[in-house]
Amino acid sequence: MIVALPSRSRVIMDTAIAVDSRFPAMGTTIFTVMSRMAAECGAINLSQGFPDFQADRALFDAMHRHMLAGRNQYAPMAGMPELRAAIVDKVSTLYGTRFDVDSEVTVTAGATQAIFTAIAAFVRPGDEVIVFEPVYDSYVPAIETVGGKAVFAQLRFPDYRPDWEQVRQLVTPKTRMIIVNSPHNPTGSLIVAVDLEKLAEIVRGTNIVVLSDEVYEHIVFEAPGHASLCAHPELASRSIVVSSFGKTYHITGWKIGYVVGPAALMAEFRKVHQFNVFTVHAPSQLALAEYMQDASRHLALADFYREKRDAFRALLADTPFELLPCRGTYFQLARYDRISDLPDREFAAWMTREVGVAVIPVSVFYADGHDDRVVRFCFAKVPETLAAAGARLRQLRARD
Repeated sequence: MIVALPSRSRVIMDTAIAVDSRFPAMGTTIFTVMSRMAAECGAINLSQGFPDFQADRALFDAMHRHMLAGRNQYAPMAGMPELRAAIVDKVSTLYGTRFDVDSEVTVTAGATQAIFTAIAAFVRPGDEVIVFEPVYDSYVPAIETVGGKAVFAQLRFPDYRPDWEQVRQLVTPKTRMIIVNSPHNPTGSLIVAVDLEKLAEIVRGTNIVVLSDEVYEHIVFEAPGHASLCAHPELASRSIVVSSFGKTYHITGWKIGYVVGPAALMAEFRKVHQFNVFTVHAPSQLALAEYMQDASRHLALADFYREKRDAFRALLADTPFELLPCRGTYFQLARYDRISDLPDREFAAWMTREVGVAVIPVSVFYADGHDDRVVRFCFAKVPETLAAAGARLRQLRARD
């Protein structure tokens, strides 16, 4: 007997449970919101920071080879020894500090997990964490999730430089952590050597842990290059430094990153890491360890993205946008006040729906929604994508 089955339909389950949200004001990340809007409107997505081109075939071939060789079971909690060794070699070559492969390197499920885990490992309820606004959107929710309090220092518009005297004044006996991010998302600004010295002066003699988000470390367009906290012995001794293979090798969907730091801090980091992730996809780690042996693959990244940055800026040269400096990352900020007086969130929605180019409003990176009428473009795209976006953006006219 043939039984007719009901057609599939979406069922939304109701619940009798009263949900008392810990985070009633926390919404969906702006990157998800804008990417969804771009898809719904058929807009060119220059909002979320991911490439629209493939990574090197050699990396895929390496992972496939390791999978076929049977390397498909759990990796060690801290990461495959081969990959940790490759990370140690890279960091030592670039920054002069050689971390211990067994006790001072951990492979993570992307940089976001690394950041959350570091905050969870060191920040207790009531502790204060200093962050710099505009602040990448995952930091504050992580701080609040573990009961900490975010304290906001300001990067000064329009060059987005830190005010270290302000930071000094924000430090209290409750300050447990300072989070720095360079090259900086969303602004493309950089921390330089003098900034490291000023930060070291502020934390000297304290128990403050520094969390350094350096996921764009290889995308720096100005000499002398990236100022990593790994290269500053005093700061390296109290820092967890985060990097991302996704950003470096165009594989954001693989969600693999790493942290380096002194053994005492790493031991605490791993206490949390082992229970919120435990370990990361084994054959991917082996493929990355193999791929990293050719250093040109990360050393050439700055030139690769500089070409894209310059091409995108040229495409926007005849538009009413005012392009701000982009010293690193693959993001370009632009003021739009000659086009519209809309608040930036409304302007971003209008751009997506009416112009057909999705962008990120920079006010979302401020706790109070501070709005300088600035939006963020991602130029990690193939030339055809950038050209198509440029053609649409050049239709814009300055308002009377």
